[in-house]
Amino acid sequence: MEKTEKKELIGYVSRNVLSMLGLSLYILADTYFIANGVGPYGLTALNLALPVFNLINGLGLLMGMGGATLFSLNKSSAPEMGKKYFSQLGIISIILGLLFTCCGFFFVEPLARLLGGGVETLPYLMTYLRVILIAAPFFLVNNFVLSFVRNDNNPHLTMVAMIASSLFNIVFDYILVFPLGLGMFGAALATAASPILSLLILTMHRRKPNRLLGLEWARPVWKTVKESVKLGIPSFLTEMSNGVSILVFNIVLLSLAGDIAVAAFGVLANIFLIGLSMFTGTAQGIQPIVSREFGKKNFTAVAAALKFGSLVSVGIGVALYVLMVLFKLPVIQFFNSTNNQELIRFASQGIPIYLFSFLFSGMNIVFSIFFASIAKPNYSFVLVLLRGYLLIIPAVFIMGNAFGVLGVWSSLPVVELAAFFVSLFLLVKTKKQLQQEKEFR
Repeated sequence: MEKTEKKELIGYVSRNVLSMLGLSLYILADTYFIANGVGPYGLTALNLALPVFNLINGLGLLMGMGGATLFSLNKSSAPEMGKKYFSQLGIISIILGLLFTCCGFFFVEPLARLLGGGVETLPYLMTYLRVILIAAPFFLVNNFVLSFVRNDNNPHLTMVAMIASSLFNIVFDYILVFPLGLGMFGAALATAASPILSLLILTMHRRKPNRLLGLEWARPVWKTVKESVKLGIPSFLTEMSNGVSILVFNIVLLSLAGDIAVAAFGVLANIFLIGLSMFTGTAQGIQPIVSREFGKKNFTAVAAALKFGSLVSVGIGVALYVLMVLFKLPVIQFFNSTNNQELIRFASQGIPIYLFSFLFSGMNIVFSIFFASIAKPNYSFVLVLLRGYLLIIPAVFIMGNAFGVLGVWSSLPVVELAAFFVSLFLLVKTKKQLQQEKEFR
């Protein structure tokens, strides 16, 4: 790899890792302020609401990552299509967001009960859900615009937008939850306002002289939507798999040990979310370069980008796991101002087991987005289905029933390890296919 290409790759990956880390930190801030400002039942309610949040963000990535990948793959041959892709898919993103807004006005209580809200948690859950659902268009469009701006050679601006909005959320979380005493409503309001700030910052992209993107009216075309969905489905399913797994974990833990076990899982899930965000940032960082170089048939650069992303994800995974195991008690206490001993017991047991999955999750995410970036969405689809649905759902139920809460914690690393071997198999298969076509060198 040329020095300039390596420098570009490091720039993309580092900015995206920082951006995604910033994104995860504002969810972590929500967790901290709710845990300490509302209590364990507020923390449980937040964890019950996360699948809906994942669905909203996932749909933004479905349109954004899919459309942006389509944009990058055609950047050299048809640069004029960038504006049309952006406009057509942007309209679809807004419409999807408005559907959630309607749900926020009319169907909050049935949804909260469906997610597992009980006597103690239902009021908190309804309050949080209502605000998030009403603000859904902003979350959706923000994820969509971030993906396109990143692929229009402006990763620095996306980093600034994500970090600034995250810092804004953290500051206003504190102000609204503690000094103003707005509790769950304040936490939700701060979270809902953050994508608005991000979108305002992203409007500065129009000042970039060599940009290809711009707003123009373009009626959505079914072919564009279909191609975008096909390329974006791995990113959507990856994001949504987090929500599905959280939902399944919540159901099993509620049946085995009650609300406090779910609160403990909330601590573990948010730590895991930090890792996932950094892994996703790594994968999204190599995506524009992989797609561009694959479009040019420069397969040496494609392989180098994949190797770099893989090494970064492994390094992040090992470092996070070691830190969390060494400092698990201070981390747990950070979310446990009431010093609930049951929460400490569940979380202490879970951290070294559940977070062992860090050692494999990063590689799986990098491989998944890599396959989508080289127009092999079927392989990405297989990985996402295995990790987020076909393996994790039965594993949680079976291992939970067999070994209790310990089995629930163990299910994730088992699933990620199995998916890792499938990832390696698909990678070897891809390399052989390209060699047979005399395209890989």
